Amino acid sequence: MKTQTLSKNRKAPLGPPWLRCVLFAAAGFCMGLAVTAAMQWISIGTLPGVVEWARDYPGHLLMTALLWAAPVWVLGTLTGRLWVAALPVGTLGLILALVDHFKTAINGTPLELADFGLAAQAGNVAGLAGDLTPPEDFYLAASALLFCVVLLFLTRRLTALKGVLRARSCLFSLTLAGILLTGTGSRTLGNWMGVDFYTRMPPAENHSLHGLTLSLWRDAFPQPKTPPEGYDQAYMLEVLERIDQLLPGSPAKEPETKPNILFILSESFYDLNRLPVLQYEGDPLEHFHALEAESVSGTFHSHYLGYGTGYLEIPMLYGLNSLDLPPGTNICFQDPEVYECFDALAEQYTNSGDYTAEMLHAYDNTLYNRTVNYPLLGFNDLYFSDEIQQMGIERADGAYGGFYMRDGYFFQGMLKRMKAINATGKRAFLFGITMENHQPFEPQKFNYECQIPLIAPDFTPAQRDIIRVMLEGITRADQALGELTEALRKSGEPTIVVFFGDHRPNLFMPGGDTVYTLLGLCPENDTMNWTAEQVNDLYSTDYLIWANDPELLGDLAGSRRDSSITALGPQLLELTGRPVSRYWALLEKVSQVALTQTDLYFVDGEGKASFSREEAGLSPEALELLELRDAVVYDAVYGKGYITNQMNEPPGA
Repeated sequence: MKTQTLSKNRKAPLGPPWLRCVLFAAAGFCMGLAVTAAMQWISIGTLPGVVEWARDYPGHLLMTALLWAAPVWVLGTLTGRLWVAALPVGTLGLILALVDHFKTAINGTPLELADFGLAAQAGNVAGLAGDLTPPEDFYLAASALLFCVVLLFLTRRLTALKGVLRARSCLFSLTLAGILLTGTGSRTLGNWMGVDFYTRMPPAENHSLHGLTLSLWRDAFPQPKTPPEGYDQAYMLEVLERIDQLLPGSPAKEPETKPNILFILSESFYDLNRLPVLQYEGDPLEHFHALEAESVSGTFHSHYLGYGTGYLEIPMLYGLNSLDLPPGTNICFQDPEVYECFDALAEQYTNSGDYTAEMLHAYDNTLYNRTVNYPLLGFNDLYFSDEIQQMGIERADGAYGGFYMRDGYFFQGMLKRMKAINATGKRAFLFGITMENHQPFEPQKFNYECQIPLIAPDFTPAQRDIIRVMLEGITRADQALGELTEALRKSGEPTIVVFFGDHRPNLFMPGGDTVYTLLGLCPENDTMNWTAEQVNDLYSTDYLIWANDPELLGDLAGSRRDSSITALGPQLLELTGRPVSRYWALLEKVSQVALTQTDLYFVDGEGKASFSREEAGLSPEALELLELRDAVVYDAVYGKGYITNQMNEPPGA
């Protein structure tokens, strides 16, 4: 009997109910602080850095701690055990911080709310990224959190809530969590703590200033897009009239020759000769460089580095970019109505009835919502890796090279589809996405083969092994381009090839550096401290527009011109003389003054980089074009659509 009494006493709560309630609240908040500190430790990399951030932004620290304390309180009151609640909450914080670390390592930008659009394909994304190793700070931070959980377990009798007190505490915790889950509640509490929930800022700056948790939370409650001043039907009709004044009219007649168009996004392709120090015993872009003499070519300004191919396809094919959407919004996962406002690039060809548009991708159909988006963008059929391998392609070296489908095999699939479409009496508009040069750049990717010897004495053997994988991948992409253009030279079908690299690979090395940091092209992986010129350099690749019939390019063959994700489509339309819509004609006009507009940086029509259009020193005429475009997009995507139908008609209609 005495033993049973002692056992009950060991489990019984200690102290009066009011004190246990206070200690429960304090312990839960301390756990929120611990999760905040652990995540910042993983993100910043040093404890002194965490202390400096907390000292500079105490309101951000307290708001973040409250966001993590709320679920601890809720789960603690529901389970009756605070330490049990701390386990899943702490684990979630560690996972988010680790994912953020990996994303920064891959492409230099932090985790954003938009990235959660790919959460269902997280396994696929991780597989494409390759071998990602947690930093040492992750294990130290995890150990510190585990220690906190142990403390909560050892002091559980001091924080135990029972009966009515537990029920009331649960109700209070749920109410607080509910307040935090609303934009009004979060902004009200944030204002008390000095947190700005309203100002839009680049992801890297948002992450550095607010920390991972609060940067994601800010993006979860975006402010609605601000309408143009005086927005109404009369205002938009004035916009339409001004657009018609600025745009040239439609061509008198279409060109007699209607070429096939092969639009090729070449994974991580760029001119390796643009890198300093590294040397090669041969030209890895032999065919690309030879074709430049027959092509329109130049620097291609992208929106990403090392990641985000799907996020580039929508701006390429539709003209919208990330600045047109609220912060944290995934451009690939919008409501269907968004993609149906304007006729897309492919529809500038298919609407006439003489073209068929198809998309081919050398991987499967799981990523970036392509099976939903591409039909909305005017593509009749989609072919992924399985469908391409069912086309009866015969190639001695097989379908796969390295970890993915060979570019050469893939291009044979494009040629087969072009031939099949031409047999129906129509022209082909094919958008192809290659994969052979996709990360991971692991030494064994191409069975340690490298056709062109690398000279890099300042690098370690392990680093040279990784660089050689990049070298071999780009060499193979170039050779496949050579095979494709040679086959088209022999074809009787007039064809234009648009070939570009979507982004550079963010080639990270043992120890966490990238090839770019080791070459002195940027100070660190995180873009926060890069100059605008460094961003512009590393966020650029190369492109060319080539034709198997020289007359298709006219006197432009051999010319140089900067282009970009949002400029290449209008450039092609201008070249082929298609009767384009007002929308695409306006985009072509805008591309003359702005090649790139993102949260991270701005590139004007001459290729000069700034951090924003406000810093670019644009002329009043250039600013007017950008404002007209902004008004058109707002009207279509967020407003009443007063002139959206007219924007899909030719200028002057």
